[in-house]
Amino acid sequence: MIDTPGPRAHRTLPALAALALGAATALVPLSAQAAPLGDRGPVVRTESGLIRGESTREGQQFLGVPYAARPVGELRWKAPRPAPAWRGVRDATRFADKCVQTKSWDPGYEEPSYTEDCLALNVYVPRKQPAGSKNGVQKNGVQKNGVRKNGMPRNGKLPVMVWFHGGGLTAGAGQDIVPDEFANSTGTVVVSVNYRLGALGFLATPGLDAEAKDRTSGNFGLQDQQQALRWVRANARHFGGDAARVTLAGESAGGLSVCTQLASPTARGLFRAGIIQSGAYNDCAARPKKTAAEQGTAFAAKLGCKDAGTALACLRGKSSKEILEAQNGFSWSPVVGGSFLPVQPFAAFKEGKAARVPVLNGANKDEGRLFAFSAFEGRGRPLTTEAYPAAVRAYFGPALGEKVAARYPASAHRSPTIALGTAIGDQLFACSALRLNRAAATHTTVHTYEFADRTSPPFASMRNQPVPFDFGATHVNEVQYLFKHFGLDTPLNAAQRKLSRQMVEYWGSFIRDGRPEAAGQPDMPTQNRTPGTVLSLKTDSAGGNTFDSKVGSDHLCDLWDAAATA
Repeated sequence: MIDTPGPRAHRTLPALAALALGAATALVPLSAQAAPLGDRGPVVRTESGLIRGESTREGQQFLGVPYAARPVGELRWKAPRPAPAWRGVRDATRFADKCVQTKSWDPGYEEPSYTEDCLALNVYVPRKQPAGSKNGVQKNGVQKNGVRKNGMPRNGKLPVMVWFHGGGLTAGAGQDIVPDEFANSTGTVVVSVNYRLGALGFLATPGLDAEAKDRTSGNFGLQDQQQALRWVRANARHFGGDAARVTLAGESAGGLSVCTQLASPTARGLFRAGIIQSGAYNDCAARPKKTAAEQGTAFAAKLGCKDAGTALACLRGKSSKEILEAQNGFSWSPVVGGSFLPVQPFAAFKEGKAARVPVLNGANKDEGRLFAFSAFEGRGRPLTTEAYPAAVRAYFGPALGEKVAARYPASAHRSPTIALGTAIGDQLFACSALRLNRAAATHTTVHTYEFADRTSPPFASMRNQPVPFDFGATHVNEVQYLFKHFGLDTPLNAAQRKLSRQMVEYWGSFIRDGRPEAAGQPDMPTQNRTPGTVLSLKTDSAGGNTFDSKVGSDHLCDLWDAAATA
């Protein structure tokens, strides 16, 4: 892991960090204070009690709503339990605490969080609109598939999108996006979710395996996500949402989460579609049960909990700060082998064992530039032409590294760092996404895109760098075209704002009826009908949104597909 503060995206890929370095409680959960007297914000009755949110220009929002009991004490490293009921009207105008994580230079993450009492979600409800509203993506001013122009279906219920944040499964929070404008323009109820992270979310040990119903531990963070989905199923109607029309969505580790939930039998019936943004990296691979348990035993030993008979009690006695400080250097990701995830997600898609629901899957054209920058220019040590071959071998290994250096010569790119970033992005994101498209399309419909606006401004954490760098369409950059990333406005020019509106239409249309469409634009292609073709999302000055059938060859996927099966 990188040992200095940086964007949460850095933590997605431990190997890059190595390169950069040189080689049931009775307590009421969360802040349960009553809503202030005299507050006239909207009040909603949930299954656990009344909450008071606030009205905004875009609609209504309810923040920091608990969906599970506090995962502390004996509930640390246990499957989540429903949130206990409360009396009175609960204030829902502030975000809950972030789950345990280190600080970073992302806005709002200037200090670490040691709070385990974090299992909460945020609900954004669009402003009610008249039947003649121009919001939404309906063609020719008529109803389509029972959906009015503002996205309101004939039964009066709105579709729901549940968003899982990115951050390498070690950082981030639901509040990383503020989707109020997205919700209102698409007629969607949007729910963003906090879930347990790092060791507290993904620790597996023999002792925890023995406690688990399926004798497989290490998926607590993803079980949190499923508990949030059960909360949505029970409560969507209270916010005008349709529990039968839930779409999962997420970016980076959030996209990986969606990929995994699609493959999890215990999530069946909790959603009807999935959106994976830059989340298919490494083919959505999970850790084998044996490997995860061995890593967990080593982690326990690092904390001084070496005796197998007392290790679990010892770990539960450690503070969240001690656990956070010890988790660096370990892999924290899903675990395959139990009833939660019987087989690897890629195999589940290929074999027809994943949920057979529509999928929207894609990646960004220059994903890897962010990671390469963070390892070199971002540390004040630009990668030189002379050092490039060694850096490639250090990251990809000697044998594959020789092939990569030959196929990605530094001289063919603007800088050695961009050459390395291009290789990293092609391997981990672009070609993995295309492989997942092929696997999933054997049993379901897969809509495909590539975000290709190379003029896009760097996302908030990477703006105003002291060293100029061409990030292009790098990792995370598409998020700010859909939502207010970190709650901030993005400095888009007129052409980029137009692209942003088109992307919101595509996503909104998919959430409503499973078909990503935008007025006056080509429908997003499917892997099923046009194999290997994606919709290249870019501004009009760069050619506009067009089909790209050469995406696999452009990203040298012959090299990476062979390496993936070697």
